Amino acid sequence: MVIPTDTVYGVAVDPRVEGATARLFDAKRRPFDVRLPVLVDGVEQAREVATVDHRARAVMARFWPGGLTIVLPMCAGVDLALGDGAGASTVGVRCPNHDVPTRLCAAVGPLATTSANLHGQPTPPTAAEVEALFGEAVAVVVDGGRCEGEPSTVVDLTGPAPRLIREGTVAWSDVLGVAG
Repeated sequence: MVIPTDTVYGVAVDPRVEGATARLFDAKRRPFDVRLPVLVDGVEQAREVATVDHRARAVMARFWPGGLTIVLPMCAGVDLALGDGAGASTVGVRCPNHDVPTRLCAAVGPLATTSANLHGQPTPPTAAEVEALFGEAVAVVVDGGRCEGEPSTVVDLTGPAPRLIREGTVAWSDVLGVAG
């Protein structure tokens, strides 16, 4: 399913449904070792999949909902199909500032997601362009108007010091001011 977010359109699937993320990787032509992040409806839902310590809580309180993805240790016993490779014991979580994904997450649980583009290419800003790009590879496209801008900032809080993976809508200096 394609959904609008506060940053760009995303392709989202339930990572607990067998084969769902494999179809997402295939549709995007995304390498399976580039793990998928997870959208959540807030801190409590993030705690269902990730270990949220005091530093992560402080960052979430400051920047959520919004354009910040936080890589954290995955909770013991959680088995989400998010891809292979480095970081298989971690999960990137984000609570977007948009009603569509947060309501979906509240209804069905955390959703594996990624930008609605072919891997490494720009993300189209309209639902019609995303639908044309993916065709029948996606079952549903939710039109939320234009969604264009920078993707989320991605930070890794699994080590002793925060690490920037990708700078996007939230300035790295702002994150360091809270998590540093």
